[in-house]
Amino acid sequence: MATSAGVAAEKVNIGAPNWTGAQAIANLIQVVVTDKIGGEANLVPGTNATIFQGMNQGKGDIDVHPDVWLPNQENFTKEYVDGKGSVVLSQNPYQGKQNFCVSRAFSEANNVTSIFDLARPEVAALMDGDGNGKGEIWIGAPGWASANANEVKVRDYGLMEFMEPIRAEQSVMVATVADTITKNQGYAFYCYAPHAIWFMHDIVALEEPAFDPAKYIMIQPADDADWFDKSKVMTEDKIKQIQIAYSKSLSERSPAIADLLANIALTTEDVSGWAFEIAGNGRDPADVLKEWVAANGERVDSWLGL
Repeated sequence: MATSAGVAAEKVNIGAPNWTGAQAIANLIQVVVTDKIGGEANLVPGTNATIFQGMNQGKGDIDVHPDVWLPNQENFTKEYVDGKGSVVLSQNPYQGKQNFCVSRAFSEANNVTSIFDLARPEVAALMDGDGNGKGEIWIGAPGWASANANEVKVRDYGLMEFMEPIRAEQSVMVATVADTITKNQGYAFYCYAPHAIWFMHDIVALEEPAFDPAKYIMIQPADDADWFDKSKVMTEDKIKQIQIAYSKSLSERSPAIADLLANIALTTEDVSGWAFEIAGNGRDPADVLKEWVAANGERVDSWLGL
C-alpha cells in the first residue's frame, strides 16, 4: 500500500451516466476510494461521449466511466482504447443480457413465449393501450444505440404491422409495466440485465433466434444517415461484456485508485440488486453502496490487494 502521504493525494472524478446501474457503480467507487483508500472522489454527471472525451484528455476533469457496455459502446473504445490508447478497460467484466419482456402472467395466460408471438393479431390487440390498432413495444430511451437496434428488430422480425415501437425515458417504461400488470393488460418492452425491473415484477424474456453475426448487421445513425435501411437485425443480441474504463493517466496521478479500478470484480446480480434498492425502493445510491461496502469487507479488500 502507498504511504499515508501518498494516499492523501489520491483523487478521482468519476463519470456518472444517467442509468441506474452506472449510478450504482459510480457510487461504489466513490465509497471505496473515500472510506477504504482515504482519497477524494467526486461524481460528475455526463453522457458517454463527454465522459470518454474527459478520460481521453487525461487532465482529471473526468477519470472514470463506471459501466461501459460492449459492443454497445464499441465506437468509443475503438477510438480511445484501441486507437489513441488514452483509456484503459478493467480486466473483470460482468455480463449483460438484452431481450424483450412481458409479464409472466400475460405470457402464461396468452401463451406468449416468443418474440414472434407479438405478430399474432389477438395478442397485439391485447397490447393496444392507445386504441390505434397496434400494440405498443418500448424499444428504449431516445439516444440509446440499443433503441436503434431494437427498432430494426421490430421491422425485421415482421412486427411493424402489429406493434408500434415506442421511444420514451426509462422511467416511463417502469411506470407502464407496473400499471399494465395492475390492470392485467399486455405490454411488451425492451428489458436488460442488470436492471431493477427483475426484482420489481415477475417478468419473462421472450425467445429470439440465437445470436448470429451474419444476421446482425447494425449501423448506427452517426455512421450513416441511411442506417435504418442498411441495417439488418434478425437475431438476439450478443451477450454484453460490461467493464469499468479509466484514463490511462490516472495510473500516474492516483496509482492506488487505478489499481482498484483494474481489480473491481462485479456480477450481474450485484448490479441488479443495487438497481432495485435505488430505483425500486427509492433509496439514495450513496446509502445503498455504503451499506454494501460495509457488509462485504473481505471482497472489497481483495480488490485493494489486502
